[in-house]
Amino acid sequence: MSIWRFADRFSPQTPPASRVTLGEGDTPVVRSRKLGPKVGAPNLFFKLETGNPSGSYKDRFAAAAVSEMVARGQERCVATSSGNTGSALAAYCAAADIACEIAIVEPAPQEKLKQMMAYGARIFKVRGFGVDPTITTDTVARIRERGSLPGAALQISAYACSPIGMTGVQTIGYELDEQLNGAIDHVFIPAGGGGLTLAIARGFDGSKARPRIECVQPEGNATIAGPLREGADRGRTVQCTTRIGGLQVPTVLDGDAVIAACRQSGGTGHLVRDEDIWAVQARLAREEGIFCEPAGAVSVVAALAAIARGEVARDATVCCVITGTGFKDAPSLDRMLAESSCPTIELSELRVE
Repeated sequence: MSIWRFADRFSPQTPPASRVTLGEGDTPVVRSRKLGPKVGAPNLFFKLETGNPSGSYKDRFAAAAVSEMVARGQERCVATSSGNTGSALAAYCAAADIACEIAIVEPAPQEKLKQMMAYGARIFKVRGFGVDPTITTDTVARIRERGSLPGAALQISAYACSPIGMTGVQTIGYELDEQLNGAIDHVFIPAGGGGLTLAIARGFDGSKARPRIECVQPEGNATIAGPLREGADRGRTVQCTTRIGGLQVPTVLDGDAVIAACRQSGGTGHLVRDEDIWAVQARLAREEGIFCEPAGAVSVVAALAAIARGEVARDATVCCVITGTGFKDAPSLDRMLAESSCPTIELSELRVE
């Protein structure tokens, strides 16, 4: 199984012979065992994108994007990434024998860089990229130029840059509609540039379910969720201060379209603190058995807070998208385990009790 079972919904439709897959998609939805019941919400679910081949939902993007490159005979992928997009593109480019070059945001975790390099990608950080909005805008413009050269293709996981790749991400919405039998009231989604939120919203177009699309960002990167909640129609650039890897996108990208889609669905924006994200990341691991990176916990922080405030009914069916695995961000893991250790003991100390 893969995203290609939905190939008839893609536009354009990639020829079967060009489709690249590593088994992405068809990820599970699981009911919360503890976090939901503790706030009186028995119908809280998690969509676990951690099980994709490179460990995040971005494999859906890479499968669609790289397959279209194969169909067009393009041999060089030029991309930007805060981590997960780069890892996914590097993996699928390796499978398709396509050269992969990635400009990385300055704060990206080392583990994600190692994963990209393991797949053979050529990567480099740009100072200020992902933090300063002017440098970020100028970096993307330069990468666009490189991606427009003969035989190359630009791949940035946003509709504003790579709409064909984003059709692969829409499959999350298709799957949720199937898995929850069209009975879903809210979907909480982490946002950096907003592409994931917009893709899931579009994935529900024409479906049985018509959930409210809830856009969630860290307070230190309020490009979309803040304006959405305030009633604005457009996103805004910011000086990014969040330490949550993967969500450090100080420019708007798909933000304006996200605001329109969320508002049309009846959803809104949610801003959460870095400290609360790290706390819920630990709770997901220890109370639910779900090991995710901090960006993957963002949706859960917002859902729990919205339920507690009464913004979301306690009996509503709510799904939080968990975007990536915890192995991708060692500093957050070290923070989680600051008071834990693994001692070495003598065999004589190992008693049967």
